[in-house]
Amino acid sequence: MAKIEIYTTPFCGYCARAKSLLDRKGAAYDEMDVMMDDKKRTEMRARAHRTTVPQIFINGQHIGGSDELAALEQAGKLDALLAQPG
Repeated sequence: MAKIEIYTTPFCGYCARAKSLLDRKGAAYDEMDVMMDDKKRTEMRARAHRTTVPQIFINGQHIGGSDELAALEQAGKLDALLAQPG
């Protein structure tokens, strides 16, 4: 199973949408709440080169946010990424 990391904040609709998609896929993920954690937010910005949440990584590869994750699903490419060992 792939190693999935997702940087989020509470009350974020895009974060909830991304997590819901991963949950429907049965994919386990490590969630990092960056709302009150400046160290994690700095880490997210350095890795993703973006400031918005969610930021999603699969096996260390930056996927992007909720829209990019949904686009992978629509293109039929998400299952293959999730099946790769992490």
